[in-house]
Amino acid sequence: MDAGRLIDRLAAGGPLFAALFAGVDPQQAAWRPAPGKWSLLEVAAHLLDEEREDFRRRLELVLDDPRREWPPIDPPGWVTSRAYAERDLAATAGAFVAERAASVAWLRGLARPDWDAAHAHPTLGEITAGDLLASWVAHDALHLRQAAGLAYGYVRRLAGSHSPAYAGEW
Repeated sequence: MDAGRLIDRLAAGGPLFAALFAGVDPQQAAWRPAPGKWSLLEVAAHLLDEEREDFRRRLELVLDDPRREWPPIDPPGWVTSRAYAERDLAATAGAFVAERAASVAWLRGLARPDWDAAHAHPTLGEITAGDLLASWVAHDALHLRQAAGLAYGYVRRLAGSHSPAYAGEW
């Protein structure tokens, strides 16, 4: 595993998301492509909570003591229980970028982490520290795709009867 390059990808993720969230007005931030789908604001809030309470925390636990139980998380439930839709996008995005910088600094400060240290997850089986790092980076890619899709969908909405097809297929 090339942990250094994976950490570099995490470092790049902060500015990428910041750029996607920059200059978005409240209507676009709250827009959902369909009922039950997330808005850009909800994606940003999810990223913030995942940064603090899932990936960094769980990786820290595996590296410290793989046998320790992980605290419960509920990412789908947090959307409503934590009122993601009522937040401010700029503040949420800013908090995410700051948390990401802290995560990258922590990762780069680790002295010879054991990426093969494994936690026995009750439903997923063995998960190594390296698995968590790779999953963290992949999580960014999934939500970058989601955020880009929301941006494209919003343009289509604003275009009304006009088509953005000249731009290319989505």
